[in-house]
Amino acid sequence: KRPACKSSGKKVAVEVQTKRSKRTGSETSLPIRNKQASKPRSKKTPLTKKQLEKFRCLLLEKRRTVLGDLNEMSEDVARRLGSGNISNIPTHMADIGTDNFEHEFNLGLLESEQVLLREIDQALRRIEDGTYGVCLGTGKAIPIARLRAKPWAKYTVEYARMLEQGRSPRPAEQANQQLLADE
Repeated sequence: KRPACKSSGKKVAVEVQTKRSKRTGSETSLPIRNKQASKPRSKKTPLTKKQLEKFRCLLLEKRRTVLGDLNEMSEDVARRLGSGNISNIPTHMADIGTDNFEHEFNLGLLESEQVLLREIDQALRRIEDGTYGVCLGTGKAIPIARLRAKPWAKYTVEYARMLEQGRSPRPAEQANQQLLADE
């Protein structure tokens, strides 16, 4: 029985280059290295395929929820901005302040949901890359309990605390952040 969110099973084509040996005269096929292959490889995931599939399903479900919330909030903000009904415009300064606060609050929620959506998408890419469950800062395995609580986690708790305290990340972390920004 297959889970509902089973991967599509995409195949990746590998280009090959034929090279003739000077000594024997026979041809051999060598894979052509692409830019992705020349990047430093991260540590492989410590999770089993079954665990990865479970986390992938959790991430996809959360992604659907976040997208629904984003759409709903975007429609609400657009409705408030585009109503054009003068009778709904408050005339009292306190009402204007309340409306401004609600508008700013909704925009802040939209932004945080967009950030969460990006983190979920990055976690799904790490599952596909085979690096999910590995701290981007230290290269250590992220505990299963943390991944259950926050499936899009990219750091161990210890490393996340260090970042929150303002300690500068290691060079490996800076390289990983640059790789994520390039995607």
